[in-house]
Amino acid sequence: MSAPLRLVIFDVDGTLVDSQADILAAMAQAYAAVDLPVPPRDTVLGVVGLSLDVIFPLLVPELSEAAHTRMEQAYKAAYMEMRARAGVAASSPLYPGALETLRELQKLPEVLLGVATGKSKRGLDKLIEGHALDGLFITRQVADFHPSKPHPSMILQAMNEAGVAPAETVMVGDTSFDMEMAQAAGVRGIGVSWGYHSRARLAAADHLIDDYAELRPLLDQLWSVAV
Repeated sequence: MSAPLRLVIFDVDGTLVDSQADILAAMAQAYAAVDLPVPPRDTVLGVVGLSLDVIFPLLVPELSEAAHTRMEQAYKAAYMEMRARAGVAASSPLYPGALETLRELQKLPEVLLGVATGKSKRGLDKLIEGHALDGLFITRQVADFHPSKPHPSMILQAMNEAGVAPAETVMVGDTSFDMEMAQAAGVRGIGVSWGYHSRARLAAADHLIDDYAELRPLLDQLWSVAV
């Protein structure tokens, strides 16, 4: 009997790529647009993964909706300008082992790959193009079409598009939002320790890994796939 289809969904920022330098710089421009000082690094990285329309009301709830919109526009403009100037590979470098792991998993006939990210479709498309990841992900869920994480909408749609059951799906991410989203969708969450949330904040994860080399063996264990 052939193995059932399995789906591995990846978060992007803090999981596949390290974009914190551009995130911090773009956030500084967003705060400058409303004449406010940017908050500490940990505060900014602590909300990575949420959609931008959620981030600014969360960080500065005292500001008006119009001010939040100005911040969002300033952030997007700054981020796009930095990406265009430096190039995707330098702006958002892949974490060590990420590409090799994606390629390895793609070779498994029963495994499908997906993405669930707070990025826009345009941002994700640019990142995939810049890192030559075309053809790797059969489902791409972005902030344009879903409520912000940790709402389960992205995972539910990914499973629907892939035709894979919750029991055969895992979510790989670096934030509490990813793990809470996985719980809400009824799938297993695999937290990664190299991203933007501390191990303590990943308490909702079913499993936690410290290196990409640990992911394939863990999946083999979870799905009882012969190595």
